[in-house]
Amino acid sequence: MKVLVANRSEIACRVFQTCREMGLKTVGIVAPGDEEARHVTYADEVYEVESYLSVPAVVAAAQKAGARLIHPGYGFLSERSEFADAVEKSGMIFVGPKAETMRLLGEKIAAKELAAKHGVPTLPWAKVSQGGDLKAAANSVGFPLLLKASAGGGGKGMRRVDRPEELDAAAESASAEARAAFGDGTLFLERLIERPRHIEVQVFGDGQGHGIHLHERECSLQRRHQKVWEEATAPHLSQETRAGLFDSALKLVRAVNYRSAGTVEFLVDSEGKHYFLEMNTRLQVEHPVTELVTGVDLVWAQLAQAQAPRDVILRDTPAARGHAIEVRIYAEDPSQGYIPTPGRVERLRWPTGAGIRVESGIEEGQTVGTQFDSMLAKLVVHAHNREHSLARLRFALDETVIHGLGTNLSFLSALAHDPAVLEGKVHTGYLTDAFSNFVPVPDSDSLSILAQARAAGLGRRAVAAPLAGSSVFASPWDLNGGSK
Repeated sequence: MKVLVANRSEIACRVFQTCREMGLKTVGIVAPGDEEARHVTYADEVYEVESYLSVPAVVAAAQKAGARLIHPGYGFLSERSEFADAVEKSGMIFVGPKAETMRLLGEKIAAKELAAKHGVPTLPWAKVSQGGDLKAAANSVGFPLLLKASAGGGGKGMRRVDRPEELDAAAESASAEARAAFGDGTLFLERLIERPRHIEVQVFGDGQGHGIHLHERECSLQRRHQKVWEEATAPHLSQETRAGLFDSALKLVRAVNYRSAGTVEFLVDSEGKHYFLEMNTRLQVEHPVTELVTGVDLVWAQLAQAQAPRDVILRDTPAARGHAIEVRIYAEDPSQGYIPTPGRVERLRWPTGAGIRVESGIEEGQTVGTQFDSMLAKLVVHAHNREHSLARLRFALDETVIHGLGTNLSFLSALAHDPAVLEGKVHTGYLTDAFSNFVPVPDSDSLSILAQARAAGLGRRAVAAPLAGSSVFASPWDLNGGSK
């Protein structure tokens, strides 16, 4: 049986690996300008498409390849209900939730209405109606507030508003950005919580009204509303708050007969109260930390369910084992407002060792441009407790070498030494508030990452050997329970 992955780079490679473990043949796609991406050489066969966002082109490639399953990864078409519809109508199987579920939960206003109906806490909010009284709606919500796009995500179409006189300009700007990014300029207003935590719950549903949670993740360290650092499980979370999060997440799973892997996102205030943000009807970038603390391969579960939808794939919530941390390595310069830093990967070395996992989208000799997302890889560590996991992360960052283009490695090293981060006492605005602490030395082609780390007082020793092999997990770590 063949599986086409409707995606690129590290997530395509990650899905391919599990496919191979299950004895499934892999089919990749490649859009113009992406011919050097790692997934192109990792798939069993590859087909050209005009765009990763073209539903007809991706479906046609799958049909030409004779694929039976299509896994969307994340981003691109992963939450497009029309894509899921097109896959099913073509006689193939979409690895993910049903299209009607994606439509309902993908529209944030409808999702908030659903959450409120089923007793899931939400922040005060109001829809921005065409021709409606914007200021009256804002006053009902209260200041400060956020203007947010009903469609899409990733911080696009989002504006903070502190005073009524800022409303009109912010609404016009947010709506235009949302329309350009998602084809829909619909906005809503939501009360802004100062210094909240961003906590999300991984769920897996059987599509028949039953499901389980696989614990929570801490995702508060963000830049431009994009996550940089994620952990499982969340530190300093009371059992009462944790139980409330799980209960709310599973209410939504039951309400929509959710199928496959999904994530319910919440804000948690200083008193431990949680509020529903949205539900992502797909695999998350940060799913590896959940896999490491539970021993569950989420992609394996997705593919197994897609092949045998009536079987109960995951019956019970596994106990959380130890602590896992993921950091996202980007081709960007934090000292210059996170601007992209394209270039050619001249030298590459990933860390190895027990409890270290790398999901990479790059190889030596590859040119990284600005046409696609700037994330190069995810570095994930796991240990028996958070203190050991942090120490392992610092080691792994010191052992990582990427030459030829700028990266955020020294920024991540600084985070891994920051007292507030080490204590686990951060919030969604922490990187903005403390930005100057995290720019020890700008990245550049002329300095190696280790030299930068030493200049910041963070480095330990140089490593010279290039990356060998093509495993997407550059470590001996076994998802099912320890070292191989």
